[in-house]
Amino acid sequence: MPMDLNADLGEGSAHEEAVMAAVTSANIACGGHAGDLETMRDSLRLAARFGVAAGAHPGFPDREGFGRRAMTFAPADVTAFVRDQIEALKAVAAREGVALAHVKPHGMLYNMAATDPALARAIAQAAADAGLPLYFGLAGAQSVMLREAQALGLTALGEGFADRGYAPDGQLWPRSQPGALLPHAQAVAQGVRLATQGHALAVSGEVVAVPAQTLCLHGDGAEAAELARDLRAALEAAGVQVTPPLPRA
Repeated sequence: MPMDLNADLGEGSAHEEAVMAAVTSANIACGGHAGDLETMRDSLRLAARFGVAAGAHPGFPDREGFGRRAMTFAPADVTAFVRDQIEALKAVAAREGVALAHVKPHGMLYNMAATDPALARAIAQAAADAGLPLYFGLAGAQSVMLREAQALGLTALGEGFADRGYAPDGQLWPRSQPGALLPHAQAVAQGVRLATQGHALAVSGEVVAVPAQTLCLHGDGAEAAELARDLRAALEAAGVQVTPPLPRA
């Protein structure tokens, strides 16, 4: 059973190299919530060194809040700032000789798009405009992100979260609430469950279907390196082929 393992990187973490060595896709911050030309270059070089598929990780233009605060923009403005961030990373990637593979929104932009069709469409339009057809969005039968991306002709991959709590409806549990961030052992177990059984347990105990094709772990946590290493080992021990997603032919 193949499964991509991705991490949000390029955000200033001290653990970036160790995390990059364990994952198969890297979502690289590209100037919105975090990142600049130097960090983009460094992350792309690490991705190339470890054979990791590199993608853009655009977020709200909110460095002070790390892109984790709700913001309101017109859809056209969302498309513009997301496209600008993707194009900034594309320019650095071109200079480094690295091909970008995918787009994955960051933080609150991602969370809001999971339930807002207009916002989801605006983000996906930016990915389409930038010529990156592989798109990561919240996994689930009713996923707004996946539906809007597919409607624009993108190849949309359902994303599951190893280290985040789930609400009973399949949305991510708010970071402001207890249970939003899973401890190490629980995150490893949830990642394996997502990959092998296609579900997670909600914070309230219900089984939640999460038909994921890519698993995320957050690269900015204090134990990010250990989680990446142990989750990769646990997935492989469970018979999961950890591999980057194939681009659309």
